[in-house]
Amino acid sequence: MDWVIYLVLFFGGLMLLLLIGLPVAIAFLLVNIVGAYAFWGGASGLGQLILSLDSSVSSFILVPVPMFILMGTVMFHSGVAARMIDVLDQWLGHIAGRLAVLAVAAGAVFATLTGVAMGSVAMLGSTLVPDMERRGYARTLALGSVLASGSLAIMIPPSALAVILASLGKFSVGKLLVGIVVPGLLLAVVYAGYIVIRCTLQPALAPPYVVERKPMGSRLRDTLVYVVPGLSMIIFIIATIFAGIATPTEAAAIGALMSLAIAAAYGKLTWSVVKKSIGSATSLSVMVLLILTGSAAFSQLLSFSGVTPALTALATGLDIRPIFILVFMQLIVMVLGCFIEQTAIVLVTIPIFMPIVTAMGWDPVWVGAILMLNLEMATITPPFGLALFVMKGLAPAGTTMGEIYRAALPFICLNIVVMALMILFPDIVTWLPARME
Repeated sequence: MDWVIYLVLFFGGLMLLLLIGLPVAIAFLLVNIVGAYAFWGGASGLGQLILSLDSSVSSFILVPVPMFILMGTVMFHSGVAARMIDVLDQWLGHIAGRLAVLAVAAGAVFATLTGVAMGSVAMLGSTLVPDMERRGYARTLALGSVLASGSLAIMIPPSALAVILASLGKFSVGKLLVGIVVPGLLLAVVYAGYIVIRCTLQPALAPPYVVERKPMGSRLRDTLVYVVPGLSMIIFIIATIFAGIATPTEAAAIGALMSLAIAAAYGKLTWSVVKKSIGSATSLSVMVLLILTGSAAFSQLLSFSGVTPALTALATGLDIRPIFILVFMQLIVMVLGCFIEQTAIVLVTIPIFMPIVTAMGWDPVWVGAILMLNLEMATITPPFGLALFVMKGLAPAGTTMGEIYRAALPFICLNIVVMALMILFPDIVTWLPARME
C-alpha cells in the first residue's frame, strides 16, 4: 500500500501549498522538484524534470490558448462586445426578469467572443447589476444571473480551458470544442427559463418597467452591423473545425486575425486598444502556460510512484455500476471546486481520471464535457469560487459574501441538473462530434 502514502504526500503537499496562498505554478513546481529528487535519482532527476517542463509547453496543440485569449481581449477592449449587448437588449421586449435574461444572453455572447469567465463577470457586473438595483430587482437575482451567465465562457467555445483539458488528456481538442456547444447552449437556455418562470411566479423579484421600442428597421440594421460580424466569426471557427477544414490551432489563428479585422472595420483598432489587448493576452497566456509546465512532470511522478496504475485498478475492480464511479469522480471535482482554481483542478485530476476513463471504455469527449461543466460551476461555488470574489468587488455597497453565496446557489443547482442530463443522455455531448469529418 505504498501508493496510498505517496498519494497522500503528493496531494496533501499540493493542497497545503495552495491553501497557504502560493501561486498554482509555484505549488506544482515545488511538489515536482521534491518528487523528482526522491523518485528519479536525486540530482539527475532534476534534469529529467527540466525536460518534462519544456515538453509540456512546447506542444503545437497548445497554440490555440493564446490565440483564443487574444481574440477575446481584442473584442473586449475595442468595445465591440459591449455594443452587441446593446443590440440584444433591443430584441428582448417585455418579458419577466428582462434584465436578468439580458445578463444570460450577454454572458452567452461574451462566452463566444472572450472565452474568459472573470472578464465576463467583471463587465456584466459593472454594467447590468447597478441598472437592476436601480429598477428594484431583488439583489440575489441580479447578482446570481450575472455570476451564472459570466461563467458560461468556460462552456461555450472558443474555450481556452477546453484546449488545456483535451491536450492534457491526450484526446481531440476539436471534438471537445464541438462537444461543449450543445451543453453550453442548453445551460444558457435553462438559466433563462428559470429566470422567466421564477419572475413570472414572483413578480416582486423583477418589477416591470417601460421599454422604449425601436422600429423594426433600426433593430435589423443594428443586428446586421453589430451582431452578425462577431457571431459569423465564431460560427466560422466552429464550422471549420467541425468540417475538418482547419485544425483548432489554425482556426484559432484565423479567429484572432478576424477579431482584429472586425475591430478595425468599426474604427476601434487604435494603438491603445492594440496595446491593452496584446498586454492582457500575453499576461493571461503566460499565467496559463506557467501552470501547465507542472502537468507533465506531475503526471509522470504519479505514474512512476505507482499511484495512477493502483487507482485505475481499484476503480475498475469495484463491484459497482460504472456510472457511480463517474458520479464519484464529479463529486471529487465539486469538492475541489470549492477551494481551488479550475486550471489547477484539471492538472490535479486529469492524470488520475484519464487512465480510469480509458480502462472503462468511456468516450473521453463525453467525460471531458461533463468535467468542463463541473469546472464552470466551480467559478461560482462557495466559499472560494473566483467569480464570487470578482462580484464582491463590483457589488453595490453593503453587499455581504453571504448574499453573494445565496445568489449563486439556485444556478449551482441548475448546473447539477444539466450535468445529470449529460450523464444520463451522452448524445447531448457526443451527437455533434460524431458527425465531424
